[in-house]
Amino acid sequence: MDLSSEKIQRILSKYKFHDVAVEELQKIYRTFPGMLPSTGTYTFSDNTQKDLVRLVGNVPVQYEGRSYNFPVQLWLMDSFPFTPPICLLRPTPNMFIRVGKHVDSGGRIHLPELHGWDYPKSSVVSLLAEMIVKFEEHPPLSSKPNVENKDPQELLAFVSNLQINDGGSSHQGQMIKKVSVIGGGDLGMASVMSILSKCKVDRLVFVDVNDSSTKGGSTDLEIFRLPQVEVSRDLSASAGSRVVVVTANAWSGEQSYASVVQTNVDLFRGIIPTLARYSPNAVLLIASQPVDIMTHVAWRQSCLPPSRVIGAGCNLDSERLSHIMDINLNTHKPAWVIGELSDNKVAVMSKAGPGAGVRPEIAAGSNSTKPLLDRAFGMMKGRGQRSWSVGLSIADITDSVLTDKMKTHSVSTLAQGWGGIGAEVFLSLPCIMGSNGSTRLAGVSLGPEEDSKLRDSVDSLCALIGQLRI
Repeated sequence: MDLSSEKIQRILSKYKFHDVAVEELQKIYRTFPGMLPSTGTYTFSDNTQKDLVRLVGNVPVQYEGRSYNFPVQLWLMDSFPFTPPICLLRPTPNMFIRVGKHVDSGGRIHLPELHGWDYPKSSVVSLLAEMIVKFEEHPPLSSKPNVENKDPQELLAFVSNLQINDGGSSHQGQMIKKVSVIGGGDLGMASVMSILSKCKVDRLVFVDVNDSSTKGGSTDLEIFRLPQVEVSRDLSASAGSRVVVVTANAWSGEQSYASVVQTNVDLFRGIIPTLARYSPNAVLLIASQPVDIMTHVAWRQSCLPPSRVIGAGCNLDSERLSHIMDINLNTHKPAWVIGELSDNKVAVMSKAGPGAGVRPEIAAGSNSTKPLLDRAFGMMKGRGQRSWSVGLSIADITDSVLTDKMKTHSVSTLAQGWGGIGAEVFLSLPCIMGSNGSTRLAGVSLGPEEDSKLRDSVDSLCALIGQLRI
């Protein structure tokens, strides 16, 4: 494998584990010499970009006695090989993508090896080998038919393949409004009731997770049989969801905080990859605690883009803050609580009122806005986050996704690159929520006090993540 080009060398030099990454690339070439390295700029779903090394080539597949070459590209993150590559199909103009349990409508590839990535047990060599096996079972690409000469029955089958996928739902624009809530207990029940009241859903699935300490409550739903609600104990019932809400917790009796959180991480390992596989186009909305950490964990375990893995975070506090500033202080400008869901959270305000008809922007901290925000923050003290109030907040976020509302919520999201944050952490930030997930508002310069609180949160979250086995 030729890694000597100036561009490849320049980009590889920025990789956190440069020597290990080069060694892995050499291993790949020895087994799959057709996978060739190149460079490119990858655009993430939140429109941030990064120069990366990618592997481009064909995956050889045998299907029904014939040989096929499926073109793929693997984007190697700058923390490769300790994080999995982003794998995409590269269909030619005469091909169409067959959406299924291993491939979504955008051509992104989802495989068990990616979901359970654990270097050095996991590698691109074993990933490509698994890709061949899965593609031989379910070929991800088909040739477009020549309409002029096609038999009508074959054309009918072609249309059927375009409209139906393995999850039982149609493509993004035609998907039913299905929502799944994972995890029993008070918060799970509150989320179900709030979503039924707030959102227009075609189906709502409530999955009571056996290993969760919050299990229970589903029996009453089964007894009284609410319309549009399906109760299940099997994660497969969530297949084809537009939104998947996770409220499950699995607290242990361990003494250290890291050990307690680890029990939740272990619970997630058993459910998050499965949920992402059954609903690869869904938005994952995490409400398990601690929400910033567990959203981070869910993002890593799901292999979904950061725009489609969010946490309930400070959304409830933000709605309360905006209400107080509007009703009590007569400011008529949206405000948001950002940062970690802890004592370090801070308040920011929008430049414009809600009816301005422009994309919202965060106002930089000033001497005029800080007293207002501090006063509103003080008026919020004593308002706890009860199950029913968090459930209402979850329903509001869910409604924004289902209706493509493009409303700004403060949700836990990947904060790396926002306001000078260099670490890979999840914090609540103002995000525009729609059917494709979240888009962050641009960062601003905060005051010294607020900036210090955010930096403290980044440090503490990084320290805790470093202790967990994700």
